[in-house]
Amino acid sequence: MSNSLTLDRCEVGQTLKVVGVEANDAPADWAVWLEEIGFTEGEECKVMQRAMPGGEPLAVRIGASTFALRAAEARCIRVRATDK
Repeated sequence: MSNSLTLDRCEVGQTLKVVGVEANDAPADWAVWLEEIGFTEGEECKVMQRAMPGGEPLAVRIGASTFALRAAEARCIRVRATDK
């Protein structure tokens, strides 16, 4: 997973590709839940907006859906920037 980072560290508007989901420091069922709602390897996603103050939740678009994710949830999603 070289050149990847977690979704919580990405810029608003950046087009990303999901590399994987890992719930290392989170409840194990988070990884399953995130994959069930669409965060699977190879899918494109984009951070659409961050709430103020504090920057969370993050509004994240994946496929035709938009989800509000807490930073702890977004930290479970590894992504890589695309060329778009």
